[in-house]
Amino acid sequence: MRRLIIDTDPGVDDSMMIQFALVSPEVQVEALTTVYGNSDVATTTGNALTNLEVARRPDIPVARGAGRPLTRPALTKHPVHVHGNDGLGNAGPARSGRLPVATPAAALIVERVLQSPPGALTLLAVGPLTNLALALHLEPAIASRVREVVFMGGTTGRGNVTPTAESNIHHDPESARMVLRAGWPVTMVGLDVTARTLMTPAHVAEIRRAETPAAAFISAITPFYFAYHSGRLGREAMPVHDSSALAYVLDPSLFTVEPAYVDVEVQGELTTGQTVVDFRGQLDRKPNVKVCVDVRSDRLLEMYVERTRGG
Repeated sequence: MRRLIIDTDPGVDDSMMIQFALVSPEVQVEALTTVYGNSDVATTTGNALTNLEVARRPDIPVARGAGRPLTRPALTKHPVHVHGNDGLGNAGPARSGRLPVATPAAALIVERVLQSPPGALTLLAVGPLTNLALALHLEPAIASRVREVVFMGGTTGRGNVTPTAESNIHHDPESARMVLRAGWPVTMVGLDVTARTLMTPAHVAEIRRAETPAAAFISAITPFYFAYHSGRLGREAMPVHDSSALAYVLDPSLFTVEPAYVDVEVQGELTTGQTVVDFRGQLDRKPNVKVCVDVRSDRLLEMYVERTRGG
């Protein structure tokens, strides 16, 4: 069983991933750390607590993290057209009465890593990478003690918020660059695989038949997200972004990976936030990232439905 800290900005797809993680026997979720992104950090922190309330997991701490990028101005707009005003598809679920722990997210990451044996903890990051960059700034030694960093973000081709950049990286390219250059094992689960794994309403209907709190929650938060993506895709479907990153942790054999040197453009006039992926070694730098380039989408979707419906 892999011990896991999930750094997240819930978010509909983040919430779907959290529910997936909490019913997966391969991982032990030790904490949720929150960051701005899909909503402001107050909202994402509340949504993380709501997810744990749904799953009846009050034992898992939630630590509130960064509310803005490392060096850039705070975001003035969040993607409410994608995730809703509440970050949960305007579903209005009952809010948790719990509060986050007093320790900030970056400090909690450092504490948990240093208190664990080397190689014991995996960091799964599915939002902007600001908290991980702050943790590295607090204690660079964590890079030699983490088993792996798996992040949802980046792309080797088309972006989603700009022609070349994926949103998590674009929100804080300086932090992403720090994370990629830290020297720890990193796997990138980017749009190359997440955008080709498409969930349909039939998948959610199958989950809903389980009549569990988690199934009802997933069913409630997804219609708004479906509506946005269906308008863009021209079919009733939505990409499985954050759950794809978790699926890599659960079963790496679902993915084809290629090692490459990856860096982030931080100053480009048209390309800020682009993940520059050097598969051909043209930059003459040692590969620092395992890049997911293909995925067994059908099996990933089967796993998601089987786990979240309790089968």
